[in-house]
Amino acid sequence: MDAIEIKISSNPKYLKILRSTVYHLARVCGFSNKEGNALTVAVSEAAANIIKHAYKNEKDKPIFMSCRLLDDRLEIVLRDSGIKTDVEKIKSRELEDVKPGGLGVHIIKSTMDVVIYDNSSKDGNQLTMAKYLPGKK
Repeated sequence: MDAIEIKISSNPKYLKILRSTVYHLARVCGFSNKEGNALTVAVSEAAANIIKHAYKNEKDKPIFMSCRLLDDRLEIVLRDSGIKTDVEKIKSRELEDVKPGGLGVHIIKSTMDVVIYDNSSKDGNQLTMAKYLPGKK
C-alpha cells in the first residue's frame, strides 16, 4: 500500500500544500490533467470547509490528510479535531440559487466516487473521499 500523510495548520495559506500533493498524486495514479484538477478542487473545498466550519476560521488548528493508493482507487482522508459536524445537515445549496460560496459539498460529491462523512470519533470529524483509478470502475 502506498500512502502519504500530511499535517498542516488551519491557516488557509497552507491549503496550497494539500492541493499540490493531491494534484501530483492524481497524475502519478494516471488521472488526466482535468481529473487531477477536479480532485484538487474537491480536496481544497473540503479543507476550506474544515477551516470555516469545524475551526471557525481559527488558523492554528491541525488538519490531517492521508492519501492511499489502493488497487482500484485513490483514497483521501481529511481529519480535524474541531467542532463536530451534524452529518445529517451537510448539503449543498441549490444550484439555481446563484451567489458566491456554498458549492463545496456539490463539488466534492460530483467529483468523487465515494464520500463518507464520519463524526463518530471522540472529537472532530473525518471525511473519506475516493476516486476510482482510470479503467478500474
